[in-house]
Amino acid sequence: MAENRVFVTRQIPEPGMAILREFGAETTVFQTQEDRGVERADLLAGVKSCDVLLPLLTEPIDREVLGANDELLGVAQMAVGFNNIDVGAATELGIPVTNTPGVLTETTADCTWALILASARLIPQAHNYMVGGRYKLWGPNLMLGHDVGPGGSNIRKVLGVVGYGRIGEAVAKRAMGFDMDVLAFDPYSREAIDGSELATWADLGELLERSDFVTLHCLLTDETHHLIGEAELRRMKSDAHLINAARGPIVDEKALVRALREGWIGGAGLDVYEDEPAMAEGLVECENAVLLPHIASASKDTRGLMASMAATNAVAHLRREPAPNVVNPEVYETEAYRRRVG
Repeated sequence: MAENRVFVTRQIPEPGMAILREFGAETTVFQTQEDRGVERADLLAGVKSCDVLLPLLTEPIDREVLGANDELLGVAQMAVGFNNIDVGAATELGIPVTNTPGVLTETTADCTWALILASARLIPQAHNYMVGGRYKLWGPNLMLGHDVGPGGSNIRKVLGVVGYGRIGEAVAKRAMGFDMDVLAFDPYSREAIDGSELATWADLGELLERSDFVTLHCLLTDETHHLIGEAELRRMKSDAHLINAARGPIVDEKALVRALREGWIGGAGLDVYEDEPAMAEGLVECENAVLLPHIASASKDTRGLMASMAATNAVAHLRREPAPNVVNPEVYETEAYRRRVG
């Protein structure tokens, strides 16, 4: 096997490729269209002939993939999430796994607020109304949305933040500009929320009942799978909006379609989906839903930083050094890892 060989499952932004070239890595980029992932057979073939794998969140990196190469030095994923990777199997096999945390916080918070505003003020519907040539005369009842700030009523709106990590806190910070009250729920961050000047702790039920806008920023785990289902949606206000820029399976999408159709809630803004890229039947017909193609981190600056971080992690794997963003640091103490690095 050639030394310092990196298999990149799809073309990543140039800043990352430049780091790999500067190090002298021999990169193999699977050439495919932007909207097509690498096929399973090509993924396995690529892993067998590389020292480091640099995948995306869309590729399932399971035990078969990880075990396809006894000399694989590491997996350097270009994403914050890593639920597509069997980290337990990687640790058992002695393979460090890295991600790209921190760099997309502000960009994702911006996109969350874009969804809040677009959903509340009917922005996509208004755009379609204009480009469809339907606008003939201003009217007092045309495209009536909901205020995000106090508006003319001087009643402060409530933002409910579910998951109070970096992104949840950044979303809460932006709410200050809209004079909103912020409730936050995160069973692992109660102390941080209690000590925050941005948000007030509430359990999930209270948050759902009181919030005008509910945004999701928790990790996808067994505990958070379908955290928002029929019972939770029915607890929300009938004019409330649900925003999800975290992970699709946190929401029971079929229940959400019923909620939008039957008016349990006022609207939704989604960047992620339960069975991505597919959507639950009927979701696309819901005029009170704003739907984005998983672009919360899609700014040139942020994606460039993500690529650079992934490449830096890959170089650390190639050097057989502890990587700066390893998600399974215990792997470095295993005999399996020591065998791999020689």
